[in-house]
Amino acid sequence: MATATPTLRPRAEAEAARLPPLLARAERLARTVLLGEHGRRRSGAGDDFWQYRPVQAGDSRTMIDWRRSARSDAQFVRQREWQVAQSVMLWVDPAASMRFASDAALPEKADRARLLALAVALLLDRGGERVGLTGGALPPRRGAAQIARLTEALMAESAEEYASPDMSGLVPHGRALLISDFMGDPAPVRAALTAAADRGVRGVLLQVLDPAEEAFPYRGRTIFESMGGALRHETLKAADLRPRYLERLAARKDELARLASVTGWTHSCHHTDASAQSALLWLYSAISEGGRA
Repeated sequence: MATATPTLRPRAEAEAARLPPLLARAERLARTVLLGEHGRRRSGAGDDFWQYRPVQAGDSRTMIDWRRSARSDAQFVRQREWQVAQSVMLWVDPAASMRFASDAALPEKADRARLLALAVALLLDRGGERVGLTGGALPPRRGAAQIARLTEALMAESAEEYASPDMSGLVPHGRALLISDFMGDPAPVRAALTAAADRGVRGVLLQVLDPAEEAFPYRGRTIFESMGGALRHETLKAADLRPRYLERLAARKDELARLASVTGWTHSCHHTDASAQSALLWLYSAISEGGRA
């Protein structure tokens, strides 16, 4: 008798159909990077066997592995691997502005953000970390069921033009990853990072932009309309707006970088025409380092 195929992961992959290799690359990356910062192999309190070592002065008899010791003339202690599992909370901007793509050959910002978040979650999960979503709806956990819940939750969208990070549910002294275009009001971002810093949380701000948002290639008569339809501006000389737009974009990036720096976070900007794999590698490394600049 045939059983129903789980739908959450296929739905996530279908949503990200323009980048089908990304999750597969994340699987391969996991096998090569898990013994980095997250795979801290030291003896201590844990469940996994690490190594045998000869008995030393001060070791109690209860620490001796008599089965291993019986195979030689020496006595050995069975050490376990010390793993400090940490919690990493994710927030991926669900707002309408993230659904922008300047070309049909490019993924929407939301597609890239979701893929990167899910790929990072897979890597962290396999590295022994607990992953969850900010907002309190999905506390940090490990395992395939958690990944399935993350996948479903990441598909959520908002009708709002711009969204503000929801930092409720943060685990004190944990880590966090916020992915957005950060094109809305910067005040909520300042409040979010300040609240995170007050709880000892460090992390990464990943700004995802379409290449057209970076270059502003528009000329002549142009109608600019927000993805939610609430904002609209028509101009006959779009090129005249370019210097002022680029100045404001640079100022926004500088503000995000400064804000990250003073709160112990890291900021980076990723473009949707760039390599998703490179972004994933950078993200995993940055989160592994606890968000240090």
